[in-house]
Amino acid sequence: MTIRVLLVDDQPLLRTGFRLILEAEPDITVVGQAGDGKAAQEQSRALMPDVVLMDIRMPGVDGIEATRRIVREASGGAHVPKVLVLTTFDLDEYIVEALRAGASGFLLKDVPPDELVQAIRVVAAGDAIVAPSITRRLLDRFGAHLPSAHQQSAPARLDRLTEREMEVLRLIARGMSNAEIAAELVVSETTVKTHVGNVLTKLGLRDRVQAVVLSYETGLITPGAIP
Repeated sequence: MTIRVLLVDDQPLLRTGFRLILEAEPDITVVGQAGDGKAAQEQSRALMPDVVLMDIRMPGVDGIEATRRIVREASGGAHVPKVLVLTTFDLDEYIVEALRAGASGFLLKDVPPDELVQAIRVVAAGDAIVAPSITRRLLDRFGAHLPSAHQQSAPARLDRLTEREMEVLRLIARGMSNAEIAAELVVSETTVKTHVGNVLTKLGLRDRVQAVVLSYETGLITPGAIP
């Protein structure tokens, strides 16, 4: 299967660089490019990419709003693009908002080529980029901007989970993969997949990224608590 990618960045040179990297892969093709969020929404609607590589800071409609529009517009349809947000880490304090908007994860703009390619493959396969320590560092760094747990209705939702599902949610929030969770709990990976699916369904979450954010919002995981 060929992974169809839409590149969104207001810097043409960066788009060209990403395109050269991605089109060197036999299973990836760049189907379009956009220089701002509005064009990204239009291109996503017209080209139906599997993955949108989205810059977060652009003139006009930024990456956060573009992500929100793309995910909302496609929601409920047969084809929902996965969005990977690009960030400079030190500058972008709104990355949590991008995750809430529907992004399946994020990458640093100076990501090594092999990691960029692998991240796109992982997201296209239906997983989310939450395992890297960068994700946790960002959530730790900007955790103070998240609403406090008592402001959320989510704690009541957590009551829907079994004890084992709560344990799985904590491990997801620590950035563990299904294989790592299986080893930690001494169960099969198939069993873990079932638990993860139950957690997402019961909490009304789209993917593991939202599970991580929810864990921070509810105080299940606190900023700085994960090594």
